[in-house]
Amino acid sequence: MNTPTDHRWLDTAQQVAWRDFLEGVGRFQEVLVREHDRRLALSVPEYDVLVQLSEQPDRSLRMSRLAERLAYSRSRVTHTVSRMERAGLVRRVAAAEDKRGVHCSMTDAGWHALVASAPTHVDIVRTYLVDVLTRDELLSLGAAMARVRDACASALA
Repeated sequence: MNTPTDHRWLDTAQQVAWRDFLEGVGRFQEVLVREHDRRLALSVPEYDVLVQLSEQPDRSLRMSRLAERLAYSRSRVTHTVSRMERAGLVRRVAAAEDKRGVHCSMTDAGWHALVASAPTHVDIVRTYLVDVLTRDELLSLGAAMARVRDACASALA
C-alpha cells in the first residue's frame, strides 16, 4: 500500500504553476464569455462552431468531427448546433458518404455573423491574452499547451 511519502507530490513551484494555470484559464474563459455576452450576438460556443466550419473548404463538418475539434462532448455540440440551426446560422444535413452521419454546414447568415463578430473577438483575445504576454511567452504557451493537448488526446483515445 502506498503511503503519502511514496507519492510523487508537486513541489512548491509546480503547485504554484498548476494553480496559476487553473486560475488563469478560468479567469480568461470567464472574461471571454462575459465580453461575448456583452458585446457580440454570438456566444463563445457558437463562435467556436462557426470558426471550425469556416476553416473547411465547403464550410461543413461531420458532427462527430466538429465535437472532436472543439473538445466538446457530442451532446454539447448537438445542443449548440440545435440553437444555431433555429437562429439560421447553420443547418444539419445527412452525410452523403454514409447517410447515417450528420454534417453541420454554415449558412450565409452564419458566415455574416462570424465576419461581424471576428474583429471584436480578436480584440478580446488580444486584450486578455496576446498583448499580456511577450511574443516568446505566447509561443512557449502555445507549444506547451500543444503538448498537453496531445498527452490528453492520447489518454482519451
